[in-house]
Amino acid sequence: MKKSVTIRDVARQAGVSVTTVSRALNGQQIVNVATAERIRAVAADLAFTPSPAARRLSLGRTMTVGVVMSYLTRSQAVERLRGIESTIGEGELDLVVYNVESVHKRDHFFETLVDRRRHDGLLVVSLPPPDTVPWALDHPAIPVVFVDVHVAAVAVSPRVVGDDRDGGALAARHLVDLGHRQIGVITDATEDPFGFTSSRDRTAGMRQALADAGIALPEPRVRHGEHGRYEARDLALEMLSGPDRPTAIFAASDTQALGVLAAARDAGLSVPEDLSVIGYDDVEAADYVGLTTIRQHLVESGRRGAELLLAEMAGRSDPPAVVRLQPELVVRSTTGPPAGGRR
Repeated sequence: MKKSVTIRDVARQAGVSVTTVSRALNGQQIVNVATAERIRAVAADLAFTPSPAARRLSLGRTMTVGVVMSYLTRSQAVERLRGIESTIGEGELDLVVYNVESVHKRDHFFETLVDRRRHDGLLVVSLPPPDTVPWALDHPAIPVVFVDVHVAAVAVSPRVVGDDRDGGALAARHLVDLGHRQIGVITDATEDPFGFTSSRDRTAGMRQALADAGIALPEPRVRHGEHGRYEARDLALEMLSGPDRPTAIFAASDTQALGVLAAARDAGLSVPEDLSVIGYDDVEAADYVGLTTIRQHLVESGRRGAELLLAEMAGRSDPPAVVRLQPELVVRSTTGPPAGGRR
């Protein structure tokens, strides 16, 4: 069996130390240019390939980036991850993704992942940190960037944020401009152990914009439930079966909007003639079904978050860098004026 070539073999043939070989192959500029070229030529002649583990040790880095996400199977998370991977995957860094679907797992990750021995940087996506976790956001051991997290605790951290309140207001103004006055809302449950804020803020933005237009949003027309298509369908059916059914429904996510569309079919209603439906996110399926929605630039937010983390790994920003992405109304075929002028 042919013996594998080691870094010591390269050093011996090049007439330099092992440390010099390591520095040259890792691109450190403290090595003389001519010496570095000779070392690389010897390494090529010997077909020497440094082991990833050895390279990480020599650089004093893990060469990995951690990504902590909640509910990875949801469309919103998948599209953000696409943006992250398109940026991180282009370089030498490995991407390690942690899926969080319980409070216990969230707390464990926040306690253990901010460790330079595990990662060179950490992206936290759509997951507010718990108040009880004893780690210093203002002086983390490694760079930490938050994407789509809107709590006071991350104000001292680099982050990529949208504006859910403004997005909810965009949806309200679109429906009002079409002539709707009887509007319903399908949103997430009020009891949320993770502290998610998006649905709450989108509903608040909708409510405020309607109030500004002189339109009431009575509580019976705001239905809360678990985040899911089938749960949203059941909530919408309850709302549509009443004597004073809305002419339009705003769903706080595209997933829930798909449930509302299913409820309209079950109730024998035409969309948008009998019922207008608008969602939030602009996931891939929204375009497929022709859903009017509020685009929150999911892929772009992941990409910008990854770019921000790479910049933070090169040198911490002070004050912390903030990237703001504004929501955008995307009009498709599920919204229109109320039938017969009914408002």
